[in-house]
Amino acid sequence: MAEPDVSRLHFVAAAASEAQAALKSLRQRYRDDGPEQASVIVALGGDGFMLQALHAFLGSQKLIYGMNCGSVGFLMNEYGEEDLVERLEAAESAKIYPLRMKAIRRDGKSTEALAFNEVSLLRETRQAAKIRIVVDDKVRIAELICDGVLISTPAGSTAYNLSAHGPILPIDAALLALTPISAFRPRRWRGALLSHLARTRFEILEPEKRPVSAVADHFEVRDVASVDVAEDRSVDMTMLFDAGHSLSERILAEQFLD
Repeated sequence: MAEPDVSRLHFVAAAASEAQAALKSLRQRYRDDGPEQASVIVALGGDGFMLQALHAFLGSQKLIYGMNCGSVGFLMNEYGEEDLVERLEAAESAKIYPLRMKAIRRDGKSTEALAFNEVSLLRETRQAAKIRIVVDDKVRIAELICDGVLISTPAGSTAYNLSAHGPILPIDAALLALTPISAFRPRRWRGALLSHLARTRFEILEPEKRPVSAVADHFEVRDVASVDVAEDRSVDMTMLFDAGHSLSERILAEQFLD
């Protein structure tokens, strides 16, 4: 299979003024081949916009290279206009796989969505959520009383999962992180590491009194009754990172920060 021509670029940008200014400047310097002809999608923004770009070009076989014009930028490369093609030629790749969420609402309607970072369940009101957790058809927690719970990919383990005190996962780990959000009971439960083959089901207890929403990356389903989550290896995206700053290195380095 021939190597993709990384000089064939298409630029996309977040709505923020900084990202839009970068978009204008880069299009003046480099040819934009359009979304169909390009081999590399250059996404300008922050991590949230990178997730949007991954979803927008799902199934296209395009390579995704981000440059940070936002705040956090963990999934982005440093912004710079010089030698972009040379940077892409030397870049290191990371293949990522999403979670597939199937949410059943209280009215019986079913919705599916993909998540490259995490699927999170969150209480909708002042009432704590009550959630039963079933892994591979076996009940693991009969009743988790909490603000919520999430299941994260390795790529997403440094995002919401880390903020909720979940573990950081190496990018090539065949694992998923199951992490509670402000658990009240059982108070000492800190989460679990699951095989990437695991099938996890969340059943909402007392859903009318304690409504819960499910979020796959930026896609939300409200008033859910149950949510099934499993990794989908039939879908993948390839991200590019500057040489010496691979995603695996970033995730490893994150574990040694103060």
